[in-house]
Amino acid sequence: MTSAAPKGLILAAPRSGAGKTTVALGLMRALAQRGRQIQPFKCGPDYIDLAFHSMAARRTSYNLDCWAMTAPQLRRLARDTAADSDLAIVEGVMGLFDGAPAEGRAGRGSAADLATLLGWPVVLVVDVSGQTETAAAVALGCARYREDITIAGVILNRIASERHRALIKPAFDRVGLKLLGALARDEQLVLPERHLGLVQAQEIGSIETHLDRLADRISESCDLDAISALARPMLVEPRDDQPIGAGIKPPGQRIALASDAAFSFSYPHLIRHWRESGAEIITFSPLADEAPDPSADAVWLPGGYPELHAGRLAAARRFLGGLRHAADSGACIHGECGGYMVLGNGLEDAHGDRHAMAGLLSLETSFAKRRLHLGYRRARLLAACGLGQPGAIVHGHEFHYASILAEADEPLIDCRDAAGNAITERGARRGSVSGSFLHVISGEAP
Repeated sequence: MTSAAPKGLILAAPRSGAGKTTVALGLMRALAQRGRQIQPFKCGPDYIDLAFHSMAARRTSYNLDCWAMTAPQLRRLARDTAADSDLAIVEGVMGLFDGAPAEGRAGRGSAADLATLLGWPVVLVVDVSGQTETAAAVALGCARYREDITIAGVILNRIASERHRALIKPAFDRVGLKLLGALARDEQLVLPERHLGLVQAQEIGSIETHLDRLADRISESCDLDAISALARPMLVEPRDDQPIGAGIKPPGQRIALASDAAFSFSYPHLIRHWRESGAEIITFSPLADEAPDPSADAVWLPGGYPELHAGRLAAARRFLGGLRHAADSGACIHGECGGYMVLGNGLEDAHGDRHAMAGLLSLETSFAKRRLHLGYRRARLLAACGLGQPGAIVHGHEFHYASILAEADEPLIDCRDAAGNAITERGARRGSVSGSFLHVISGEAP
């Protein structure tokens, strides 16, 4: 373990949709092209942005979530993963101060909370569409709203013309906020989206070309040297020695991990933690009809988009047969969200067509009857599973549109939202097979 305090900064915005991801990806790729070692991070529970970050920076991106993680855990993760980097860049979540309705383990999950905890300055991305001087007023409000964070500079996004920029700049000079660049409005820079957010990076054939285009725009429009110079060393506390996957032990010694376009929502810090704890990770692709390694004593099915590939999964005989064989052998099998649905009896797609799944749990789900389930979750395990023993507490996030048509197995969790209110999510367990709609981020260390 190193005691180095890596330098970093946080890219945030006054609201969602302001262009944080565009600027973050362009900046990561542009600096990487200059030979800099960039360690990317994402504030909050998002798992889709991580793959884009990792491609842009050519280095694995990690979540830093101050609602679900403790402060020592967060700082340990940031310190260890960024120790050999030149610069850490965190993409914020929603608006700068937006988080859960109640305090979590180290904050409410906002980018501002993370900035305070790490001591890294904020670079604000401001969408200036349809405004001039008001943009400076919005940025100044963000800078003065909390005294425990530092707005070190501003990047303007979606300027209409050089005249538009010229009308905006004097206001920023007047309030003393440094402009670091201005990115022109360009629809070619927009990434495609679907119901859970961006289309996954691995599904975009031209992603490398797109990232290079973003890097070119950022290099032309922003002062990369000035942005890099704003980075500050991370705050380090003597007690920052908590494991990065605190409270979540490996579910087995040899873990078969489903990994493809249908099962891509794995949290990298947990996979890293399992490896550091001595477990072996063996990936396989259900979409390629690969069965989990028969020597594995645990099978992990992460979330993803099984509803987009339900027909292929229903026809994947080797995959489904391998899952059933693993269950018959007593292997620990756990599914999160999409993985949970695949362990069930059937999945109804958006067109109303039912597809038979593994049948290891009684769960029946439907995307024809869509309903959004979103938010932080704190859950107590009611039964032993890959997440731990009965009574253990886990923290995570729920984000899906599936409706439950049937769910008759033994409940797995007692689940609460961020404010402590009971919710209907209960998960399921049958023998050594378990699952829930919860994407687990962290546990509570003994």
